[in-house]
Amino acid sequence: MKNFALFYMMTTIIAMISCSSSDNTPLADDYITCSPLEIAIDYEATTHNLNIKCSREWSIYSNDSWISLSPTSSIENEGIATATFSANPNTEEREGTIIVKAGTIRSMITVMQKAKPKPATDPSIVVPEGYELAWQDEFNEGDMPGSEWSYETGGNGWGNNELQHYVAGSKDNEQLAVVKDGIFSIIAKKIGGTVYSIRINTKKSWKYGYFEARLRLPSGKGTWPAFWMMPANFTSWPADGEIDIMEEVGYNPNYVSSSIHCSSYNHSMNTQKTKEIYVPTAQSEFHVYALEWTEDYIKTFVDGKELFYFANDKKGNKDTWPFNAAFYLKLNLAWGGNWGGAQGVDESVLPAIYEIDYVRVFQKTKNN
Repeated sequence: MKNFALFYMMTTIIAMISCSSSDNTPLADDYITCSPLEIAIDYEATTHNLNIKCSREWSIYSNDSWISLSPTSSIENEGIATATFSANPNTEEREGTIIVKAGTIRSMITVMQKAKPKPATDPSIVVPEGYELAWQDEFNEGDMPGSEWSYETGGNGWGNNELQHYVAGSKDNEQLAVVKDGIFSIIAKKIGGTVYSIRINTKKSWKYGYFEARLRLPSGKGTWPAFWMMPANFTSWPADGEIDIMEEVGYNPNYVSSSIHCSSYNHSMNTQKTKEIYVPTAQSEFHVYALEWTEDYIKTFVDGKELFYFANDKKGNKDTWPFNAAFYLKLNLAWGGNWGGAQGVDESVLPAIYEIDYVRVFQKTKNN
C-alpha cells in the first residue's frame, strides 16, 4: 500500500511539474487519475471496470498474459476500461500490473489474484505421513487423458529398438487411449501392419515427493508397460537421470522392477541399480506402485512394501546423483524392443491393455 501511495504521489508531482502537448511534449497540467489503483480478486475468472481521467488521450495495457483490456485506448479525457482476468490455475497467488499511459506519464494499477484452492483430499485416499496431496488424476471423466497430460508420438524405436508407433490417442478411428468407469486404458493394437500404442507425460513436474499409481499390467510376450519419470530440463541421457518406478516385460510375467539410471549407473554399462519382485497377480489384479523421492534417497514400493532403495552419496556429483531437479511422470505401453522383445513377440496377444486406476502426487507438508 505504501509503495502504491508513493508511486501515485510521484506521478502527481511529475504531472504537476511536467508538460505535455499532442506531440508528447510535457505540459504543466498533465495528469492521470485511475480508480481503483489496487484490485484484489478471487482465483476464478472475473472482470473489473476501471475509471480513467486524463489530461489528454490515453492508452492502457498489461504485460501479463492473464490480463486483457478493452478498450486499449481513447481520445477522450475520461472513460471506462474493462479489465478481464483469467482464472488462476496455480495453487499460489499471483500479482499483475495494468499501466495507463497519457503522454509521457504513467499510472500503475496492481492486481492481486488469489491462489486456486488445493484439491480436497478424498477421505478414502491414504496420504503418506508428513505429506499432503498436491496433484492427482483419478480418470473419472472423458474419453482420453485431460489437459494435465501430453502425448509423445512417433515410431523411432525410442532408444531401445521398440516396435510400436506412439500416437496421440487414436489411429484410424481406433481409440487407443480410453477412460471408462474410472479406469484409463492404454491399448497396444496392430492396425494395418503396424503396432500402435500410447505414451503420455504429465505437463507438471516435481522435485521430490511421493508418487503413486494403481495399475493392472497387460499380459503376453512383447508387452512392456512402464510407470516412470524423466527430468523436465532434459539435455542428455543418462547424465540427467531416469527413475523407473515400475516396469515389467511380458515374457517374464508378474515380475515387476524398479531402477534408476545416471551416468555412473545405467543399463548400457550393465551398472544400473535395480530390484525385482514377483507379484503373482500383477497382470490379473490392480496393485499400487509408489516412489518416495527425497534429497537423501529414492525408494519404491509395491502395495506399501519397500522394493528398491538408492541413497544419495552426498558427494555433489551429478554422475551418481542427478536427482536434484524437477522430473515429470510418464505412462506407456511399449511393444518389443531390447528388453520387451528379448525373447521375441507374440502378436496373438494383441490388443494388449495396460490399465491405470489413478495417479497421485504428494508433497511434503510445510512442517516437514
